[in-house]
Amino acid sequence: MSSLLSIGGVALSFPPLAAGLRRPICGSANGVGAAQEAAIVRRAAEVADLSAGHSAPHPNSGCLIARGGDVVGQGFLYAQGTKCAELQAVEMAGGLARGATAYLNLEPDDCYGDHTPVSSLVQEALKSCLVVNAPLLYRTACHVPFSILKYAMTLDGKIAASSGHASWVSSKLSRGRVFELRGRSDAIVVGGNTVRRDDPQLTARHGGGHVPVRIVMSQTLDLPEEAKLWNVFDAYTIVATQRGARKDVQKKLAKKGVEVVEFDILNPKDVMEYCYDRGCLSILWECGGALAAPAISSGVIHKVCAFVAPKIIGGLNAPSPVGELRMVQMSQALNLIDVSYEQIGPDMLISGFLQPIPDLSPVIPQADETSALDPTVSPYDTKIISFYKTWDLYGALSNFSPHPVRMPDEDGTYFTWSSVEHYYQAHKFVGVESPLARDFIEQIKLAKSPEEAARLGRKLQREHPELVRPDWESVKIELMYRALKCKFSMHPHLKSMLCSTAGSVLVEASPHDLFWGGGREGEGLNYLGRLLMQLRSEILKENSKLRANSS
Repeated sequence: MSSLLSIGGVALSFPPLAAGLRRPICGSANGVGAAQEAAIVRRAAEVADLSAGHSAPHPNSGCLIARGGDVVGQGFLYAQGTKCAELQAVEMAGGLARGATAYLNLEPDDCYGDHTPVSSLVQEALKSCLVVNAPLLYRTACHVPFSILKYAMTLDGKIAASSGHASWVSSKLSRGRVFELRGRSDAIVVGGNTVRRDDPQLTARHGGGHVPVRIVMSQTLDLPEEAKLWNVFDAYTIVATQRGARKDVQKKLAKKGVEVVEFDILNPKDVMEYCYDRGCLSILWECGGALAAPAISSGVIHKVCAFVAPKIIGGLNAPSPVGELRMVQMSQALNLIDVSYEQIGPDMLISGFLQPIPDLSPVIPQADETSALDPTVSPYDTKIISFYKTWDLYGALSNFSPHPVRMPDEDGTYFTWSSVEHYYQAHKFVGVESPLARDFIEQIKLAKSPEEAARLGRKLQREHPELVRPDWESVKIELMYRALKCKFSMHPHLKSMLCSTAGSVLVEASPHDLFWGGGREGEGLNYLGRLLMQLRSEILKENSKLRANSS
């Protein structure tokens, strides 16, 4: 019997060697016919046969990865100690493995504890799952929206002729794909040059209900009085500019319904932080090279989508998609990650990431570390309890739970804080001799929810690092621990809940906090879970002493 497994967009087909191919109930794995699938399976068996004489004591193993009937990767065991067939095939296919089908003559399994065959395929599937939510992951990890730089250029790297004429570099099919990209974005960013030169409309024109906001970055507000972007009936427009720039132009734009936002220093990073605070998840940059270069340099561009048209236009002064990056050697060039290639009509779409997709999976403490924190946890057969805010079963363990804590201020005066999070965020500014810092504390005290307190505290810390207490990094763990002890002593039912988790590892699964909660690439310390286990151990010890004394 054959089987088909689809994980995260990667279909894994495991046909047997002798029984032939039986089509799965759900139909073809990748849209090819039964005869074509059978041919690919036969080819997988032929590739596996190349292992004969080289694989003992292991079986002959071969793997093909195909898209629409086309083989894009293959591998087999050609000597002892070589990479498994599945890993070879995935490495050969590269980005083309995503959404493809793996054909094997044997179902992948571990051999002497080596899980590489299965993990090679599953890791590619997991990568597909990460790509689906790349905007959320980047926004969470980088505190700016996920940004895609899109441009269309000729084979000789020009986005327009020397005259500035740019209609049309790419084909109609490619322009249709751009409309799709716009429809998936919360905002589209262009510079003043693009408005003056092209007078773009920047609408999705995809027939859907979502219309992205249009953002124009212009330092001098040297903008035309009439432009398609000033028509805000179909789409909202924001003009970002330098503080104090041409107040007369600002008033004219405001009368047209265009929102003008001033920045102390207009730059891509500050504009993206502003978009982050407005709740934007995904941004599409359709700017020229003069704005694309500083956007890349400031680290706010995460992905590039380049439409390459089979045209040559030349021109020493013809604009290119990216301006000056101050790189003088080819070794300094930025390499794209997870590159994919797709032909769209006559054009080629080349896309890839400038930064790795963040993996915000919570990092689980090692067994010896956990046992040191809490002796009740056994390193064997350990149960893991994850919690995140108040909607989880154990969400009340979170510092976002709405349970007040009564803690002394610096002068010994007790104050009742609405939650642990309120207390924690406000204490970033405690002891700083500044009226503004004291005002920040009062603002956080009055926050209507722990979520609001967290957003406010993080925002103020980011905008005013000079007002954060100098010892913050060294005292924040102790501050959190004191607040947690107070919380669980004031609320007996929470103490009972904490004690009921004895023997389990506690993991705060927040994707937003790489220190207290979820972690990525080994950086996440998950300190909240560790502090709770430490506190649980102390409470259980005290309870044990009380029982011993009473007996």
